[in-house]
This record gives sequence, structure tokens and C-alpha cells, in this order.
Amino acid sequence: MQYALLGDIHSSIEDLKAVLGHISIEAPHAEVIGLGDLYECTVSKKDLRGQIYPSVNEVIKHPEGFDKLLTFPSVYGNQEERILLLTEHAEPLRDYLHDLSETLSAGEAVIIHGHQWNSDERNAWLNAQIPDKTIVFHGHTHRAGYTRDQQEMLISGRGKISLSGKRNIVNVGAVVGSREWVLFNAEERTVRFMRAQRG
Repeated sequence: MQYALLGDIHSSIEDLKAVLGHISIEAPHAEVIGLGDLYECTVSKKDLRGQIYPSVNEVIKHPEGFDKLLTFPSVYGNQEERILLLTEHAEPLRDYLHDLSETLSAGEAVIIHGHQWNSDERNAWLNAQIPDKTIVFHGHTHRAGYTRDQQEMLISGRGKISLSGKRNIVNVGAVVGSREWVLFNAEERTVRFMRAQRG
């Protein structure tokens, strides 16, 4: 089974269209899964003062047609958490965001956004919360990369990378700006770091 993993879209409809188009060419039968931060919250973290807005649309970038592209399951990210903090009235978009899971599975791998830990506490958090998972995919930092048994590994081109060792942690990068995504083959236990081109 192949999985196309993408995250940190931040309401960028053009970047999302490019990545979904690239997936349809490179891995048309892959199951697409999102890693959170689908929408961009327009209220920054430092401006949270307990205020409540009457509608989700008042606190997000919401390009026309964007929702129709979100046909894949996703975990929630810190942007979704902030949107929910700023609103409380039931409406379809808020209900959708509220129902997103913290984690999803892709074969034996776990999918999570990655805002749950500080960068220097990642391994301790994973060991405490999901110690049995040997393959973890996340986003949040907008920097593609991966570690094997806590060692940073080199990404070279778009070739297949074998996920061996006791624990592999893969950061899929960001759709917004970078148009990055990862192709995960669960049977082979391999990943390919992918990027949709511009123009």
C-alpha cells in the first residue's frame, strides 16, 4: 500500500492544487493523508486573549474552492487548535475541524502533526506517548528530513529511502511555499521525498 503524505498547507490553494496534481501523476493509487495545518489562522498565537469570534471565517484564510480539495483524511495541527480556541458556535467547517484526530495510521506508521513537542523533546515525547511505533510521520516545522535511531540522515534526490532501525521519524515538509510531500510504501518500508514543480 502506498500513502501520499502532505501537510502544512496553510490555506494555500495553488500549492495544494500543484501537490495533488503531482500525486495524481507520481502515485495515482496512493491513499492521501494530511498532517494538519490545513487552514491558516489569521489570529497569531501572541494575540490570543480569550476572545471569541462569531464565525470560523473571521479567523481563517479561506480561498474559494479550497474546501473541495480537502477530500482526504487528516490529523489536526496547531492552526486548527487555534481556530477552535477562537470560536465556539457550531457550524459545518468548525465541526469538521473539531472532529479531526490527533493521530492516524498509514500501515504500521503513525501520522501526527508535530506541534505536541518541543524540538529537543521529540524523542522523549514519542517514547512516552507512542513507544510502540517504529515509523512516525510529522510536519509542523516546514523542513523536510528524517532521523533513524535519533541520527539525522541525508536526503539525496528522489530515490527510495529504506526505513530500518528501531525508530524512523520523517518530517514531510510543507505544501505551502515548498510544495513538498512524501510517498510512503508500507510494504517496502520505504519513503521518497517529493516536490511539485512550479510552472
